[in-house]
Amino acid sequence: MSFQNQAKKTETSQPVTGHSAPETVVPPRGALITATAARLTAVLRIAIGFVFLWAFLDKTFGFGYTTPPARAWIHGGSPTAGFLRKVDVGPLAGAMRSWAGAPWADWLFMIGMAGVGVALLLGIGLRIAAVAGSAMMMLMWIAEWPPAKATQTGQATGSSNPIIDSHVIYALVLITLAALYAGNTWGLGRWWSRLIGKNRWLV
Repeated sequence: MSFQNQAKKTETSQPVTGHSAPETVVPPRGALITATAARLTAVLRIAIGFVFLWAFLDKTFGFGYTTPPARAWIHGGSPTAGFLRKVDVGPLAGAMRSWAGAPWADWLFMIGMAGVGVALLLGIGLRIAAVAGSAMMMLMWIAEWPPAKATQTGQATGSSNPIIDSHVIYALVLITLAALYAGNTWGLGRWWSRLIGKNRWLV
């Protein structure tokens, strides 16, 4: 047997276990995030989750920040009317204005905001949250339509970047958090993974 074959046999026939793992197996640089990076990712997850959940709570109860009490959802206000009625640019401007105040639009929007917020805060269902949250951000991006310099009436849109705006950044953050299993640190991610078993799409 040649030396090369003997080496291959030695590498494949002796699995690394126990205390020998740190001495014999070194993960590629960058393959694992550090404990500090995991904690910072958890902080980012919680912060973004609070952004979504606060938007839901403010629109529901009217805390007086972006939503005055009189326009709160529980008082008959519409969470989508104020935003969608102002859409006056982009390929779906007319359709989105027709959605303003529709009950189905209000319910989908609010369920999405609450669901994404709770998922991020708890660290569970981050893949679903990433898909749902990114879809919401995409629709809001289309509603604001950053590529346009002027509205249909000729007024300046105030767009500072034709492609990347805060909605795109939020979507990228959601996708990144899901990819990094950010719910495993300071969240219920590990418990959730055991609960869902082989249904990995629910992670």
